[in-house]
Amino acid sequence: MKSKRFLSGLVTVVIALSFILSACSGASGGGAAGGALQKIGEGEGAVSIVAWAGYVERGETDPAYDWVTGFEKETGCKVSVKVAATSDEMVSLMNEGGFDLVTASGDASNRLISGGKLQEINTSLIPSWSKVDSRLQNAPWHTVDGKHYGVPYQWGPNVLMYNTEAFGGAAPTSWSVVFEEQTLPDGKSNKGRVQAYDGAIYIADAALYLKAKQPELGIKDPYALTRDQFNAAIEVLRQQRTLVARYWHDAYIQMDDFTKEGIVASGSWPFQVNMLQFAAQPIASVIPVEGVTGWADTTMLHVNAPHPNCAYKWLEHSLNPKLQGDLAAWFGSVPSVPEACKGNELLTDAGCATNGFDDFEKISFWKTPVADCGDGSKECVPYYEWTTQFIAVIGGR
Repeated sequence: MKSKRFLSGLVTVVIALSFILSACSGASGGGAAGGALQKIGEGEGAVSIVAWAGYVERGETDPAYDWVTGFEKETGCKVSVKVAATSDEMVSLMNEGGFDLVTASGDASNRLISGGKLQEINTSLIPSWSKVDSRLQNAPWHTVDGKHYGVPYQWGPNVLMYNTEAFGGAAPTSWSVVFEEQTLPDGKSNKGRVQAYDGAIYIADAALYLKAKQPELGIKDPYALTRDQFNAAIEVLRQQRTLVARYWHDAYIQMDDFTKEGIVASGSWPFQVNMLQFAAQPIASVIPVEGVTGWADTTMLHVNAPHPNCAYKWLEHSLNPKLQGDLAAWFGSVPSVPEACKGNELLTDAGCATNGFDDFEKISFWKTPVADCGDGSKECVPYYEWTTQFIAVIGGR
């Protein structure tokens, strides 16, 4: 277990350092993001996508969940997928180049836009654009100066996943079960039995917890933290470090840890919850009283995409209501196309409500922290400091 934790932390350090170097390079003169394609031509025969685990399925895990095979037959565009475990890894991969698309969350998308790594999207070439949820069409994580740099894909919360047996069948109500040492309902300590997300953006989860626990700190936005607020969040994570068995970034490894390594509580994605429940494991999830962070993911096109025509064909396909509904059922997410909420056999008509369609305003969606606090002050802690401090935390410093 100890060696696994070391390797996990090492991955974080390498990816984070890659981000810092690329961020510094971008800040010194990254080119303007690419102009929009004006016409879709013949497909190039392939499209490569950087995606979260479970986001691009071809029926290999479960034949009922396949939104790739039909697309390949219809377009002749062979889909290849590179699974990324964190937003920092996505940024690093897109900086390297060679990929067409990325399903970026808000803490990666604006970095990619400002770094000149993305093409503007010509929405007139995407017939289904009008079907996109109006709450997402002009969202700030993909829209800059009135230009769209991506197509909304899915969104949802970072839930508290827990082992129902360890909690005696009663759902935990607070994030304290992963942030503070305590005896759980099964009579055992939570020390060494909880996990935390392996990414600097996780500092926002600690800030959200403090927003409720210590209102005197005055935290309004968990991504816009003054120095004192930031230091308080880091201190929470330092204390948590003694409890954490692993900082997770691989969804499948986290599922394995819950089934074989005695992990009983952690922040997670609905995808892991669904997969473990499908496997008849004693797993459930909850949104604690302090609230949740979350993600609204956008499919974005690389400025030097090798297969732009096939990429545009996938962008249109990604908004297909059946794909949207099937993916929401598979991942436990919410479709970006509301039409998908009705008539989908896998999702069912209650699925969107169950997955949080009406909770949009309650989620603190991931975004890249910057010095601009959003209230006229420029004193907030920028993301590169989040990265260096988080590396220090997981390194035990």
